[in-house]
Amino acid sequence: MLAPDETRLLTETFRKVLTTTPAAEVDAALTGAGWPDLLIEDPDTATALMFRLLGETGTHAPLLNDVLLHAAGHPLGGTMPLPSAGGRWLLWDRTGRRPDALDPDLPLHPIPTGEELPLAPGRRALSWWLLGTGHAMLTLARTHALTRTQFGRPLSSFQAVRHRLAESLVALEAAEATLSVATDELGALLAKAATGQAALTTARHCQQVLAGIGFTAEHDLHRHVRRTLVLDGLLGSSRELTREAGALIRTLGHAPRLAQLT
Repeated sequence: MLAPDETRLLTETFRKVLTTTPAAEVDAALTGAGWPDLLIEDPDTATALMFRLLGETGTHAPLLNDVLLHAAGHPLGGTMPLPSAGGRWLLWDRTGRRPDALDPDLPLHPIPTGEELPLAPGRRALSWWLLGTGHAMLTLARTHALTRTQFGRPLSSFQAVRHRLAESLVALEAAEATLSVATDELGALLAKAATGQAALTTARHCQQVLAGIGFTAEHDLHRHVRRTLVLDGLLGSSRELTREAGALIRTLGHAPRLAQLT
């Protein structure tokens, strides 16, 4: 476990890399900044710190490959086939954009099939990414509500706007609480389902708060919304994972206790 000062320094270092490095060079820059060493030394801290930053900054890097490679006991720096929603398999290319990419900003492309891999570490990583993305969307909508006026009043003074922002925050905080106790396979599954649903809820509410400007290419919201849809589908969508958890509970005959609340 890293000391608070070490965590703060690493956060600042990685944030600077993510916000100042050209997209094509981010992967190499993070390697130079110590990402692989941190992942090997302290996987939980590395995952939470880095993937939340990816969401908050709106940057992307093929680090999910490293998380899964490390969990499987393979050397870092390569790629792993990734299961996605609807039974598809994707590969996160480390060489840059591809013409068949799933999203213009993400070098994810379809492949015929894949193999079984340890999903819990990857699901926790994606959960942190979805949380960071959700908070980035919420910040955009909150800033808009505070600075925009409607009918001579600040947009933030309208109850409907406040309710949408508050519901988004509650969803994100509840999902983070689920993620904080995700220490096993079921916990990681539920955390991924919760954070995916929270990010989707936040995207919907923030789009309503931002209204027309949120649809424009000039505004950053559409990038976060697309990112949310892609990340939710990777390693099982919130809808698929909820059904999977329900089937498991029916098989067990009870709901396992994930955290001691007393």
